[in-house]
Amino acid sequence: MSKNIILLLLITLFSCDSKEDNQKRIVIGFSQSISEEDSWRKSMDNTMMVEASLHPEIDLTISNANGSTKKQINDIEKMMEHHLDVLIVAPYGSDSIVPVIEKANKKGIPVIIVDRKVNTSNYTSFLGADNVEVGHIAGKYIASMSNAHANVVEIKATTDISPSVERSLGFKQIIDQYPNIKKVSISAPNLESLNNNFSKVLDSMQRIDYVFAFNDNMALQAWEVAKRKGREKNIKFIGIDGLNDPNGGIQAVKDGKLTATILYPTGGSEAIKLAIKLANKEIVSKNNILNTTLIDSLNADIMSNQFDKISVQQSDIELQQNKIKEQEKKYSTQRNLLIVIILFSLLIFGLAVFSLYSGIKLRSKKKELEKTNIKIVNQKNEIELYANKLKISNEAKINFFTGLSHEFKTPLTLILSSIESLHDEFQNKSNTVKKDLDLMYNNSRRLLRLINQLLDFRKGENQSFAINVSKINLWSFSKRIIKEFEREASRRNIKFDFSSNNKGLEVYIDQNLIDKVYYNLLSNSFKFTPDNGKIEISIVEEKEFGIVKIHFKDSGIGIPEKDLANVFIPFFKGSNNYKNGSGVGLNLSKNFMDLHQGSIEVKSNKGTHFTLTLKLGRDHFKDEEIIENSNDQNFENDYEYNYLDKTLNEISSPLFDENKQTISIIEDNVEVIDFISSKLSENYNVFKCNGINSVEHVLATIPDIIICDLNLPEKNGFEICEILKANFLTSHIPTIILTASDDHETNIKALEVGADLFLTKPFNLQVLKQAIKGLLFNREKLRYFYTNARTPVQTEIKGFDLIEKEFLNKIDLFIDKNIDDSSFSVEDLAALLNISRVQLYRKVKAVLGIGVGDYINNYRLEKSKEMLKSTTLNISEIAYSCGFASPNYFSTAFKSKYSISPKDFRNV
Repeated sequence: MSKNIILLLLITLFSCDSKEDNQKRIVIGFSQSISEEDSWRKSMDNTMMVEASLHPEIDLTISNANGSTKKQINDIEKMMEHHLDVLIVAPYGSDSIVPVIEKANKKGIPVIIVDRKVNTSNYTSFLGADNVEVGHIAGKYIASMSNAHANVVEIKATTDISPSVERSLGFKQIIDQYPNIKKVSISAPNLESLNNNFSKVLDSMQRIDYVFAFNDNMALQAWEVAKRKGREKNIKFIGIDGLNDPNGGIQAVKDGKLTATILYPTGGSEAIKLAIKLANKEIVSKNNILNTTLIDSLNADIMSNQFDKISVQQSDIELQQNKIKEQEKKYSTQRNLLIVIILFSLLIFGLAVFSLYSGIKLRSKKKELEKTNIKIVNQKNEIELYANKLKISNEAKINFFTGLSHEFKTPLTLILSSIESLHDEFQNKSNTVKKDLDLMYNNSRRLLRLINQLLDFRKGENQSFAINVSKINLWSFSKRIIKEFEREASRRNIKFDFSSNNKGLEVYIDQNLIDKVYYNLLSNSFKFTPDNGKIEISIVEEKEFGIVKIHFKDSGIGIPEKDLANVFIPFFKGSNNYKNGSGVGLNLSKNFMDLHQGSIEVKSNKGTHFTLTLKLGRDHFKDEEIIENSNDQNFENDYEYNYLDKTLNEISSPLFDENKQTISIIEDNVEVIDFISSKLSENYNVFKCNGINSVEHVLATIPDIIICDLNLPEKNGFEICEILKANFLTSHIPTIILTASDDHETNIKALEVGADLFLTKPFNLQVLKQAIKGLLFNREKLRYFYTNARTPVQTEIKGFDLIEKEFLNKIDLFIDKNIDDSSFSVEDLAALLNISRVQLYRKVKAVLGIGVGDYINNYRLEKSKEMLKSTTLNISEIAYSCGFASPNYFSTAFKSKYSISPKDFRNV
């Protein structure tokens, strides 16, 4: 029973409020441009408020800009911050307010422009009178009343708003039809300028028949000026607006001050009706034109009476609406009071009954529910925790093995390629065998280190590390490891400093573990420190604290502040780290330092600064963890021998052989680029680039083919290929992309950016060589076809990309325009193309296989050949028209190319 009572109370409550809830509110914002002192604008605001009062569901907000475009923009911005169903704007200017109107339109708010137009089409609807038609009405009225013989003064308000421009245009269109109507136009942006300008016109013109002003206020002011000069009775004044108020245009017509006024409806009521349609998702016209008419002494009383009746009716309606609202308010108050009383009465009764019925059951069930809830919450938390751990673990392991697989592929590429190379080298007993063996050894050691790192990480996960410490001299131990990196520092011109404040300091450490910490930190320093940088290692004993700190500082790229807290997390990769890696080295280093009861810290400002902290003495180790007399213990040295003694510059310039084609290799791995270069340099001119300024490198060299790695420091291989294929200077160059990724998405992406070939690591060296030969051979076939089969009038060039076609057609166009100029040179053509002479030569040579000068000469000869067959000009005229300095030179060149003289060719 109690449940039924509560249900009845809820139904009653919702039914009482259903009428209000079902009535959808329509929020309309109106931005007025000019202050309420303007009678016409005031009338617009009033008619909007009256129309809105007839629709209880409308919330209308009017803001006034007072003639300030900046304030109007701010007003509209504030309106858009709240929910708006429709925005109505009476713009002050046609240009400055456009951005905020387009912003509202993009936010999906319907925008209605009233009166003045704006220079954009990104609004929903326009509402206003046809101002061109207003000008037409005034012109026709004057022509009719004056029998097309009159002197007229046109007074414009301003020239930068659409109504003024259109009214003047419409008036001009009519007046220009009557040659006996003379028109003088003046501009009066304010009353002071109107007084001055119109006074001058009155003084200069003996006869003025009509004054057409662009609103009633200006017309009346002009009438006042004429009255002061005693000429108001001889001039007929015509205004615009036709407002029905004591100072309005209709009253001025009735008083005889104005001859006529043209009704210019405000459209306030129509704007509200249009906004309701838009809010209700109804379809409305883009342009909504309000009707206008002329009011003179014949219909002024009728129009005034009609407007008075309308005003009275609107006032009555507004009064009735106010009374209805008052009654609704009283009814609502009484109804709510009655509902509250009934609800409280029923609620008290229902609660009394329900409390007796449910009190006992609640006590017993509460305990059961609490136990059940605790179990459910605990189970939920355990499931979520397990799921998160499982998700993190799975993602981490997947990322780890993906990273390792990428790491393995580059060393495998070098090893496999070196083995293939050794097969050939042993046959010839070449001296390069040792170099290939060194390369194989180094990368084998690198693979071993990666595998060891994987095993160490697995041990760390299983917490199965056993530490064996012994007393060693820290300076000697550190010096042994650091010495292995001195060759790399020397090769890259890195300042490599090592210092200690106590070279005799002895500490207890596990040499094999701390060696790996040292190696990891030094490898990272060299990996991320640029050439000519600086790396410092310093050992600082702090005897008073019983510790020693080992500092590793470098001048590399550093670690972003947001990444510092995560660097020791397994598999983490910094946001500025473009290099491949397993991501476990720093995590293992931290685990090894923890085993020593020490710590590892990191800072980054300009470069990176790692600090290892070890405790002095042996008290913090267990007895079984200490090995006595082990100063000579051997530890694993993982650093590979680096046979590269030269620095890889951004562009390495080989001994250039004009008879060889050129290859540009873009790769940031020194060993890979040196290996490929050594295998290709016998047959090609090889340029090298380490991935820095790679686009500029290609533009400077214009090679015949490009071999580009995918992962590079600045731009990746896709970005480089896309930029080069879009540049007409390099669009013709075949591009081969090398990458460790072999998924379909990467392959498709390579094709999308215009790569000619996509090879995955490890790649076969013979496949790479044959691919280079094939691409260059296809390019040579295309050159042959073009240079032997193409004529100047041929427009379709098969086999070339769109960019190359456009480039060659542009060259033809410039040559054709200057074909009769014998002084037209390669420098002139390069200037017209906005490129250097060298770039033009390399581009044309690469595409066509001939020099630019030869191409220009061939073009002239082909043109002359065509003219010999198609024109009646003599040979001398053809020679000069094709840009040859003399007929003799022309005949010699023609016979040299075609093995026949021009005269014989024409007679054939």
